[in-house]
Amino acid sequence: MILNHIWGLYAHPKEEWQSIEKRHESAMYSVIHILVVSLIPAICGYYAAAHIGWSIGAGDPIMLTQESAAIMAIAMYFALIAGVFALAYLIHWMAITFDSSPSFTQSLELASYAATPLLMIGITALFPVLWVVAIAGIIAVAYSVYLLYTGVPIMMNIPEEKGFIYSSSVVTCGLILIVSIMAATAMMWTLGFGPEYM
Repeated sequence: MILNHIWGLYAHPKEEWQSIEKRHESAMYSVIHILVVSLIPAICGYYAAAHIGWSIGAGDPIMLTQESAAIMAIAMYFALIAGVFALAYLIHWMAITFDSSPSFTQSLELASYAATPLLMIGITALFPVLWVVAIAGIIAVAYSVYLLYTGVPIMMNIPEEKGFIYSSSVVTCGLILIVSIMAATAMMWTLGFGPEYM
């Protein structure tokens, strides 16, 4: 069950990675995990932007129209899903370099479970104060990186030394992926697809 793995990854990550490695679920299981967990930041982000308003320093909270917030939430949902799949593809593609031959399902499991803290931290959007969300985001990124470093050697069946270098490569690709998504968002905004404020 999805929640069992989530709890295990927070409570005892190494043992949980070994459990995931021993009994691989189907690719559909990982896809469902991504689809469900990606709803958290999308729904919370929509509600915060349209109904609560973001506090950025002193002044009144900044709010979006409901239509604009809905469009941005849907776009964020699909961008998050695409990002996890892109990360899984990069993990799978780089495996040959590190003498590993995982299935795409294994790569997808690694990407989806390593990204889980980043997706679940979206709940902090319900308290839309910029510094709170920023600190929570930094903690989530740090824990996702930790999960990646502990999970790669186990999921890819390689020694820890190679796993460290492999994980570092995946983290680098993940950061490039995040920057690419942010750049694409900025380009969309300049093309007139930006938010409408209330």
